[in-house]
Amino acid sequence: MQRRDFLKAAVGGASAVAMAGPSRIALSAESSRNEAPRPAPRFGDGRDWWFSKRFGMFVHWGLYAIHGFHEQEQWRARVPRKQYVELARQWNPVRFDPDAWLDLAAETGMKYLCITTKHHDGFCLWDTRQTSYNTMNTPYGKDVLRLLSDACHRRGVPLCLYYSIADWHHPNYPNQGRHHELPPQPGDDPSLPKYLDFLRLQVQELCTNYGELGGFWWDMNVDQHIDPSINDMIRKLQPNAVINNRGFDAGDFGTPERDYDKNGEESLTFDKRTEACQSVGTESWGYRADEDYYDDRHLLRSIDKYLARDANYLLNVGPAPDGTIPDRPASILRRIGKWYHAVAESLEGTAPASHLTSNRNVLLTRKDNSLYVHLHKDPVSEAVKLKPLKAAPKRCTLLNTGQAVAFATDMVPSDHVEQQGYLRLTKLPVNELANTVLVVKMEFEQIPTPNGPGNAPEPGDPLRR
Repeated sequence: MQRRDFLKAAVGGASAVAMAGPSRIALSAESSRNEAPRPAPRFGDGRDWWFSKRFGMFVHWGLYAIHGFHEQEQWRARVPRKQYVELARQWNPVRFDPDAWLDLAAETGMKYLCITTKHHDGFCLWDTRQTSYNTMNTPYGKDVLRLLSDACHRRGVPLCLYYSIADWHHPNYPNQGRHHELPPQPGDDPSLPKYLDFLRLQVQELCTNYGELGGFWWDMNVDQHIDPSINDMIRKLQPNAVINNRGFDAGDFGTPERDYDKNGEESLTFDKRTEACQSVGTESWGYRADEDYYDDRHLLRSIDKYLARDANYLLNVGPAPDGTIPDRPASILRRIGKWYHAVAESLEGTAPASHLTSNRNVLLTRKDNSLYVHLHKDPVSEAVKLKPLKAAPKRCTLLNTGQAVAFATDMVPSDHVEQQGYLRLTKLPVNELANTVLVVKMEFEQIPTPNGPGNAPEPGDPLRR
């Protein structure tokens, strides 16, 4: 079973329904294509930072980086606990520089960061009083989270904290050999109530000692235990923090992972708050020395199809044992950054508008009197027809390069049934730019609608500006 796959397996269970509640990922109905989609509900408080900073860096980092196999090395490689904990003697990331991470995030277009404070192996990247199994009791001897949080606050980058509920080190965690759990270990004293007391104290430390947090990212509630009081504590201590739905109640947003949400591929937008997550590597989220990386096109399409549909996106890298982000994933992020900065205006401060066309091979976003056409799937032609739109824009520009894009509204042979022409973009460089996602900006006098005469906005149209 893959990392966090229990979320998929549990969808049909009553307990999963109770856990997910209003934060489960839901997609807008397809029956009202001609109506402007309703965006996911905003919070109306300090958590709304999340809607203006929609692209973030996910970082998986811990002892598992030392061997460079997988962040779940202890479980997947069947490493005895007594042997695995010896890795703490080697933890010494002397080249860790949080500003270098944040520089790379900015170059990529990322606006916030989420780091694994404690993954399933139980090793903690902060100066916790609840366990000696932490970064302070290593050759490095420094509080990784303190260094990172200070840099984030200095640079105005919201910091979100990942915390694994499953724990392969703590004797009170009820490891029973379920998915993402170890079999019972010598010296264990399994007790969920005792473990939750430990967890609450750790969460309190994280929410008290590191300044303002942007979010709290739970993972791996194997027991599917429900206890809203834990998130209530986070909200009291960190009122501006968004909380995901993998913890002890529904949380604030859903978390599709690695593009597994195939049922939503054709949906026009999300009507529930959503943050997708993906890693640059196909095998691991933590550092893997011999990783197989996704191609750029796959990652760009993944990012585009979520951001263009009113969702957030976390893209993960795994730093090396010395604390640096290796050259290959760093190069991937830089190439993504070149694309992102070129097309950013189509993704930042825009609203989904794919209901304006019946062409399901593209996504549309809108801002003021501009529509943006996202070719997030393999183009099958150098032309893109935007039926039933008929109004001609003032100009069209390929944001990737800045070059003008030709367009036409005359009838083509495939329009013989309707005996009228539709707006189409022509002569797009789909072969020359085959390894990216093309985004075309169309500027109008007024945003067209499918039903208006000549596609001009009708009175009361929600897109009228």
